[in-house]
Amino acid sequence: MSALARKIGQGLWLAPSWFLIGGVRLYQFFLSPIFGRQCRFQPTCSHYFIGAVRKYGAVSGAWRGVLRICRCHPFHPGGYDPP
Repeated sequence: MSALARKIGQGLWLAPSWFLIGGVRLYQFFLSPIFGRQCRFQPTCSHYFIGAVRKYGAVSGAWRGVLRICRCHPFHPGGYDPP
């Protein structure tokens, strides 16, 4: 397999992760300032989501991020929770 084909294959493999991280970055820059920064956790849920996608991949990381977002509500104490 040539080096070019390997790079193309790696880019296609990582594309879902880039898409998810890009969506979270758009949220951070455009919607988060409007809604206000109210996350109960450290790191914030959006930073956790990005870290989980980078660490575990697109599917498992996104699932862990969604579960974390579901835990971010007024009845949960929050606190330090790294990916």
